[in-house]
Amino acid sequence: MKAVYAIAGISKQAFYQNKKHLEKEETYVEHLFMKADEIRAVHPKIGVRKMYDMILPEKIGRDKFENILLNSGYRVIYPRNYVRTTYSVKCYQYKNHIKGIELTDVNQVWQSDITYLWTGNKFYYLVFIIDVYSRRIVGYNASTTLVTTANMNALKMAFKMRKKVKYKGLIHHSDRGSQYASNAYTSLLESKECTISMCDAAYENAYAERINGIIKNEYMSNWTFNNLSDVEKGLKIAVEAYNNSRPHKSHDNKYSPASFEEYVLTLNAEKRPKVKLYTEGQKQEVNHE
Repeated sequence: MKAVYAIAGISKQAFYQNKKHLEKEETYVEHLFMKADEIRAVHPKIGVRKMYDMILPEKIGRDKFENILLNSGYRVIYPRNYVRTTYSVKCYQYKNHIKGIELTDVNQVWQSDITYLWTGNKFYYLVFIIDVYSRRIVGYNASTTLVTTANMNALKMAFKMRKKVKYKGLIHHSDRGSQYASNAYTSLLESKECTISMCDAAYENAYAERINGIIKNEYMSNWTFNNLSDVEKGLKIAVEAYNNSRPHKSHDNKYSPASFEEYVLTLNAEKRPKVKLYTEGQKQEVNHE
């Protein structure tokens, strides 16, 4: 072996020190895989960059962490969305009221949207209502058809969760889908003194659409459901995981939506983070996962 060490230009001591170092590194990488698997068990398709922010490993940088996981089978591939879920109607009495406004608290702007879930050879439709300031899902519902009842259920859940009698100053924003323009839906909003706002263009509902993709692609599409009851149970698990333990990019990956709301309550009004929505002619930012 002395001849081998001589040819390699290293000492026997250096060889074993390097071997010990590599073994420690392998053990550490295995530990990272274990932590990543634990996170994916709760958040099935969360990205590796967000996992880095959740683990915050001390011995490895973000780029190396991402390279190791991406090259070890942790890359996420999303399917394309190709199913139409809303049908626009002419309801021009409702304008877009969120262009250029600045948010400083919850219950200032809610956005809602509908997405589909294909599972067990059947389509299910998921409705979400989010608080744009915190990105928290405040209302949701699953159904087998695109009926207004599902949206109504999600809206009633949001009102119940926020526990306010009236919501004067709250803007409810959506696309111009028939579900949102129905008499039942608009009447409920008006009874709570909400301002009704609707898109002029598709990108103007991007916050809610992004949440749709996260819940469907990172959670629901990775599970198997046999019926609507299974979908409803899975949806509840996904929303709770998203709201309570998934760090959000818009909060510097430090807070989940629920913990961000708790954090904001500790700040004086003038020190609270501000969220500026898009202005006229400017596409709304959607890079806020």
